Amino acid sequence: MQNTPAGGESGAILETHPLESAATAGISSRTHRKLIVIGFLGGKVSATNLIHREAQLIGSLQQSYPATMHAAIFANRDGTRALKTVLDLLDEDRDGHLNDRERNTARIVIFGHSWGASETVTLARRLNKLEIPVLLTIQVDSVQKLNQNDERIPPNVHEAVNFYQSEGLLRGRSLIVAADPEKTAILGNRQFSYRQNPVSCSDFPWYARAFMKRHIQIENDPVVWNQIEALILGKMS
Repeated sequence: MQNTPAGGESGAILETHPLESAATAGISSRTHRKLIVIGFLGGKVSATNLIHREAQLIGSLQQSYPATMHAAIFANRDGTRALKTVLDLLDEDRDGHLNDRERNTARIVIFGHSWGASETVTLARRLNKLEIPVLLTIQVDSVQKLNQNDERIPPNVHEAVNFYQSEGLLRGRSLIVAADPEKTAILGNRQFSYRQNPVSCSDFPWYARAFMKRHIQIENDPVVWNQIEALILGKMS
């Protein structure tokens, strides 16, 4: 039964499939730049740990949409490396700096779980200082890192959404807000419950299942990640 809402060290880039669907090719002809999708893992997880849904989603996107999307996964401690990846991808003329067109035509989605969700907002904030827009940020059971603010979404972000649970010992942020509501639309703070509809986390270590059960259940919930994938694909057109 599906659950329903109640209310590494470096970016890992997997081998991509040489072909994509005709529908995706049609999207490519309508857009000028690839969609950049950056994912951040939670905790102290490396970017090569593929039991986590964040890494699995990035791998799936890489294989399915190589001509229209650049997708990369990072450990949450590698925010600076993620920023450099984004800047390198935007620098089309390879002159070492971004002109107005390269900045203004950026098409970026950032997502993450736990500390990775906190790093998601931090990366968006760093891009804001560089006047680079972000289409969408997605936070999954966000846990604020030291010296970060995962609640206020910077004004360069067009849309933001927050998925959380509030039943476990480790609970995600229940509310995100726009620093400037005229520039950022909050798509929702979507609460999930697992008391009646538990999600299997059998691949995770015993201590995670014992002490962070709800926190990793939302990370492993296919309903959550199907919604996230749909939100990302919605930015391709």
